[in-house]
Amino acid sequence: MEKQLRSQQWFGKKGKDGFIYRAWMRNQGIPDDQFRGKPVIGICNTWSELTPCNAHFRELAESVKRGIIEAGGFPLEFPVMSLGETLIKPTAMLYRNLVSMDVEESIRANPLDGVVLMCGCDKTTPSLVMGACSVDIPAIVISGGAMLTGKHRGRDIGTSDLWRFSEDVRSGVMSEEELNEAEAGMCRSRGHCAVMGTASSMACMVESLGLSLPGNAAIPAADSNRKVLAQLTGRRIVDMVKEDLKPSDILTREAFENAIMVNAAIGGSTNFVIHLLAIAGRAGLPLDLEDFDRFSHGVPLIANLQPSGEYFMEDLYYAGGLPAVMKQMEVQLNGGCTTVNGKSVAENISKAKSWDSKVITTFNAPVNNRSGIVVLRGSLCENGAIIKPSAASPHLMKHRGRAVVFSDIEDYKKRINDPLLEVDASSVLVLKNAGPKGYPGMPEVGNLGLPAKLLQQGVTDMVRISDGRMSGTGFGTVVLHVSPEAAENGTFSLIESGDWIALDVDNRQLNLEVPEAELAERRKKQVPFKSSYTRGYTRLFIEHVEQACKGADFDFLKGGSGSEVTRDSH
Repeated sequence: MEKQLRSQQWFGKKGKDGFIYRAWMRNQGIPDDQFRGKPVIGICNTWSELTPCNAHFRELAESVKRGIIEAGGFPLEFPVMSLGETLIKPTAMLYRNLVSMDVEESIRANPLDGVVLMCGCDKTTPSLVMGACSVDIPAIVISGGAMLTGKHRGRDIGTSDLWRFSEDVRSGVMSEEELNEAEAGMCRSRGHCAVMGTASSMACMVESLGLSLPGNAAIPAADSNRKVLAQLTGRRIVDMVKEDLKPSDILTREAFENAIMVNAAIGGSTNFVIHLLAIAGRAGLPLDLEDFDRFSHGVPLIANLQPSGEYFMEDLYYAGGLPAVMKQMEVQLNGGCTTVNGKSVAENISKAKSWDSKVITTFNAPVNNRSGIVVLRGSLCENGAIIKPSAASPHLMKHRGRAVVFSDIEDYKKRINDPLLEVDASSVLVLKNAGPKGYPGMPEVGNLGLPAKLLQQGVTDMVRISDGRMSGTGFGTVVLHVSPEAAENGTFSLIESGDWIALDVDNRQLNLEVPEAELAERRKKQVPFKSSYTRGYTRLFIEHVEQACKGADFDFLKGGSGSEVTRDSH
């Protein structure tokens, strides 16, 4: 017996309720045969002119609609809050969970049989996937694609160069005039960051999880093939509804393991950790911080992309895209995992090839043997911290130095350029109160700019530690996501300038070399964290956000509530 379409619980009703549901759809000039018996497909669109990465989504949505109509479905586009990483203050991460709730409730409350998730800028991808998982009707992702590679004075540039340019200006190597010139050449087209930053890492994440059609991650936003893929995505979601292929059928434990291994191979963003943990929590699957170390261990860097390598997302597309990367590591992957096109991972990558060995290398001759995410433990981070070795300096992988502590971001900005700051190249820069509760929202400030006087001496990297995050476009020997954060009054909150800190990446250790008796005395004097936010969403966030080691989701959003709505509105 064929399963009744979910949308018919609205449009198939008799009496006044059915009358209302249908009649007010007709005021848009839609014949009722369009939503009687056809799969109704929602297009969850994060278009916004305040989200430049996603500003082309209205046009892309038209391609999705064509595909849905061709396959016999009825498309209905709807908006949700859009998170533009480049504009939102204090950080887009503060609102990721809010958007996930917007998505979840919008899908559940409306007469939808399936949904296409239109994702691009960093937080739009995890928030949409988190929300869709909690409802669990057929869902598929189409990413917006990366922008074309930037150009400046005869060389290729991308967002990762922003951090270099900033330090060059501060050290006097680059003029403000040249910085303005580079700014004009950085973002040459629609799309998200052109490097393997968080947005590109998220596009790779959904493809490696099996939530998008093969090839989704690397097609540039400006390439006509992005529209082709959008149209094919629209076609496919209609068939997924007929097959009743849901996120829960795709997001198995093995799929998450694949995503972790692929993220290692591409040099993906550290933000991948916090978002994948949150998605697993919504999917009801066990995943913890140690899994990221365990499954990325031994997977070398295969994709030679900034910030860990040399090239750009546009180059990855020409070289064969993510399927070609996954083909190089086929033996390591769980090839039997089902994906949204109904085929297995192994089937999807069976004919993939690398067309440029400089961009996509081999497992046996990689770009870098250091890759993935290393999870650190020790007295400084009782519940863990992470570091991305492929973006760090080898000579700092084992380091011992004295802490230079900044109590918050304002303290850092006030003192970092002070010529009297007591700091040298061996020091460890520590930033407190940049965590989920302390900032709030856990911003991307972890890759602290170096002290001006050290930049002028030619220092290019130092060990930096914070309870915040780092842009996926960033690089350096940066320890992130320290848990518990300073606002939770763990050991990290007790560090003082002059304390010795020991980092040993190979042995997964991060320790504060201060006697326990001294720490006990400091605890007695400690003033508990108290937020100044007393109302609204930010208060809700601070009261319910979990720590980074658990994905920084809300404690009341684990798992899902399904798709059933039993009560009518009239």
